[in-house]
Amino acid sequence: MEIKEAQDLVDKWINSIGIRYFNELTNTAILMEEVGEVARLMARIYGEQSFKNDSLAATAKEDLKDEMADVLFVLICLANQTGIDLTAALLKNLDKKTIRDSDRHKNNEKLF
Repeated sequence: MEIKEAQDLVDKWINSIGIRYFNELTNTAILMEEVGEVARLMARIYGEQSFKNDSLAATAKEDLKDEMADVLFVLICLANQTGIDLTAALLKNLDKKTIRDSDRHKNNEKLF
């Protein structure tokens, strides 16, 4: 799926199932909540924190997929609400990073 298709799909879902977009501030707060849920799982799956209950570990990778999708969904909502074409924004951002970091990472001894 192309990013534009995802933006269109989310917009159609919001306007049919979701009734309307939450306001931008509410969606920003929801985005922070969802990112926190991703961080919690990352700390337990890949970091040094343990799960409070071993049964939670069994579904952790599936839960992580779902939480990442939640982050993407809310980010797309915010892009739609603010008129941002995420494809164009990502391409511009990659150009910026390419110019800024063209030698930076190659010369970073910590990466080798």
